[in-house]
Amino acid sequence: MIGYVISRILKKSRGSALIDSAVPRSSKVESGCTLFSSSFGEHSFCGYDCTFIKTSIGSFCSIANNVVVGGARHPIEYVSTSPVFLAHKESIKKKFSRHDYRWEPNTVIGHDVWIGEGVLIKGGVTIGTGAVIGMGSVVTRDVPPYAIYAGNPARLIRLRFSESIVEGLLKSRWWEFSEDKLKAAAVHFNDPEAFLKSQNIV
Repeated sequence: MIGYVISRILKKSRGSALIDSAVPRSSKVESGCTLFSSSFGEHSFCGYDCTFIKTSIGSFCSIANNVVVGGARHPIEYVSTSPVFLAHKESIKKKFSRHDYRWEPNTVIGHDVWIGEGVLIKGGVTIGTGAVIGMGSVVTRDVPPYAIYAGNPARLIRLRFSESIVEGLLKSRWWEFSEDKLKAAAVHFNDPEAFLKSQNIV
């Protein structure tokens, strides 16, 4: 037990690297994470040792440990994929040339998305609001709102709710509510139908 407590303290004592990135005070990013040209919305949580490159993360997201999102591509159409021939890729000191290479497009993670531990998400993918990504999944294509995806490559398991509930939740845009309005509405968050009725949507 003491060893576990010590390991947790040591884990928390490490820092995180935020490069050209923004995390609001209402959100939390645990130690060991790297954010490059990325941003978090309000009230989102990110676990330990995650990497986000050119990623926009919405509000109320829950992200587990060891998640990797986005990244630079290695140009397979060049003679070599090695970084010693690429500009801005300083993995190795020795350079033989500095050819330009393209980053993957921006990755978008919507609001209220739950991403399980060890998930890999390809750059340029959009994860829809309310989606769930199962632990250890590899996401290579867009994920619709309120869909549950899992596997390698990740595939649709099912929708979280009926299409009418999904449509209503997206229409409500509850993640944009003021704190007072959200506090009042949250009494119905355990019942999507009751919540939508309280918002005069169903």
